[in-house]
Amino acid sequence: MTQAPGHPEILRLVAPNPGPMTLAGTNTYLYGSDPCVVIDPGPDHAGHLDAVRATAEERGGIGLILLTHSHGDHAAGAELLGAEAILPADGEERGGLRAIATPGHAADHVCLMTADAVCFSGDLVLGEGSTFVPPDGGSLAAYMESLRRIQAEPLGLICPGHGPWVTDPAAKLAEYVEHREMRERRLVAALERGERSRAALLAEVWDDVPEEVRPAAALVLEAHLQKLEAEGRLPGRMAN
Repeated sequence: MTQAPGHPEILRLVAPNPGPMTLAGTNTYLYGSDPCVVIDPGPDHAGHLDAVRATAEERGGIGLILLTHSHGDHAAGAELLGAEAILPADGEERGGLRAIATPGHAADHVCLMTADAVCFSGDLVLGEGSTFVPPDGGSLAAYMESLRRIQAEPLGLICPGHGPWVTDPAAKLAEYVEHREMRERRLVAALERGERSRAALLAEVWDDVPEEVRPAAALVLEAHLQKLEAEGRLPGRMAN
């Protein structure tokens, strides 16, 4: 359990589900007290949920469970905590937190904002590395718009769904935007040069990606291609 820097009302517990996509594990947050709000209870793991419940009891119990999105590594444990779980709508306020719709990683994704400039970012922004954006038709364009929407907020701290605290939100968000734009620039350059093989595009544009996440990178490539096609910028017929 770790306290947020400068914010004693925020505690983080990390679920024991580490992996290439989840980093050290899913971050579960407790916000406030008497009672507290649980944000993203995490996977259905008895030990983790027992720790969440025990920590919450020290803060007056669980009053509300809020989700940033419905993926199992964030939401599956909600039912076992015995409180109402809510995935709030855009602009809805619950437990002192305001929801901002941020689709892209998931269609139902939201970020949760406190009144004092803290953002619980779910999988929109991670503490390290980049976020998986699947090829579900328009999701990458939506994701870029979501990043820019959060960039417009006055932020002092990001509490990500995976990884460490983000203490310089402006720099991290700028890094995230540039990372996606860099991939697109390299992809467009390869396409304009005449490359049409998906395998070759993946090898060239995602050449820095570790082997264990290359299948995910191949899906992200598809998301980029879908975005270019929707914008009328995809030249010629593609090959596998």
